[in-house]
Amino acid sequence: MNTRNLNNFLALAKSLHFGKASEVCNVSVSALSRNIRQLEEELDVRLFNRDNRKVTLTNEGKTFLKYANEASNQWQLIRKELADNSGELQGKISLYCSVTASYSILFDLLNRFRPDYPGIEIKLHTGVPELAISRIAAGHEDICIAAHPNSLPREVTFKPLSMTPLVFIAPVNPLDPDVPISEPDSAEAWASVPMVLSETGIARNRLDEWFKAMGINPRTYAQVEGYEAIVSMVSLGLGVGVVPKIVLDNSPLAERIQILNVQPALEPFNIGLFTLKRNLKNPLVKAFWELIE
Repeated sequence: MNTRNLNNFLALAKSLHFGKASEVCNVSVSALSRNIRQLEEELDVRLFNRDNRKVTLTNEGKTFLKYANEASNQWQLIRKELADNSGELQGKISLYCSVTASYSILFDLLNRFRPDYPGIEIKLHTGVPELAISRIAAGHEDICIAAHPNSLPREVTFKPLSMTPLVFIAPVNPLDPDVPISEPDSAEAWASVPMVLSETGIARNRLDEWFKAMGINPRTYAQVEGYEAIVSMVSLGLGVGVVPKIVLDNSPLAERIQILNVQPALEPFNIGLFTLKRNLKNPLVKAFWELIE
């Protein structure tokens, strides 16, 4: 089978950049473009919108991406199965998690996984946790490590790993000593506290609900992407933030931070593995999944 066009499509769908995708596929930009056009002609649909500034997937392209990921995974599995009679699992699985999770959670999992499955190659992608489940649902990754949201897509399944509190943090040495940022005791006091907030995600949603329930109109100093960035800005004395405690426990800036005893406490994070239900039919994914009792 010639899977070249399928692999070219997957590379371009991931990078949305012809130059970057051509480097990954080790072909020229013109050859990559020609292969994509050939695939579009075979399917009789347009997979990408492209102009001089950007490349985006069409709705048909997004639908085809799910098929392409599954087809590529199955192709790799059957190749390994036919080529290797040793019974040892071989192939690749892709993992996605935050930088903090990569060394606080994934490190232990890989230490247990590697001795038993040396033939399985891990492709690790790190980024903001808010994207984790959407990347699983879109078929970009096989497994991710993240916190359980209030609801999951029906096709995604979850396996719990650990719980971690969601804590209010403040600088040990505030930048402005006149700003009361140590355990405000009233809605009026909270209104004067500069807050460093997540732009989106589970923590932001829970904090917004907490402020609403407490009748507090927060003063937003900054909105950032990623919990590590919140810890960094708070450590500089710029305000109060909310992060999972596991992030603070693994931060080199932890000594510059104090945890505020704010009540009522926010709902903790339930951290675990996520994958598509159908991915558990893949023996490589199943092997990693079964690391957790």
